[in-house]
Amino acid sequence: MITVQTSVNAAIEKVWEFWTIPKHIQKWNNPTDDWHTPFVENDVKAGEKFKYTMATKDGSIFFDYEGIYTKVDKFLVIEYQLVDNRTGSVQFEIQDDIVKITEIFEPEKTHPASEQKQFCQRVIDNFKKYTEAN
Repeated sequence: MITVQTSVNAAIEKVWEFWTIPKHIQKWNNPTDDWHTPFVENDVKAGEKFKYTMATKDGSIFFDYEGIYTKVDKFLVIEYQLVDNRTGSVQFEIQDDIVKITEIFEPEKTHPASEQKQFCQRVIDNFKKYTEAN
């Protein structure tokens, strides 16, 4: 399993909204400025689907990150199963006016786990930056 974490200086309501609403996901869901997320479909309920298309801005690399939510407990946890049957979760821990986010997921087999961790850590760090700035 891979674990990435960040702490966001914002209220849980804002953190949840920015994590789950497509117009916000498209703004932060990238590891670097040369990536973007041109498409987001996200219905945050157990049994419902999500799909994020992530791509380099020059179009040389792209992939869909998609699956089904298996558990959603608003402001606490989101669990999911990807289309390739890997699983993951995102936990939200409230500490005063700071929300600690921990994402844990099974790595895929194509790329080294260390690269996947670095990619996802940059994405979650970008979430922190976007949320605190807006």
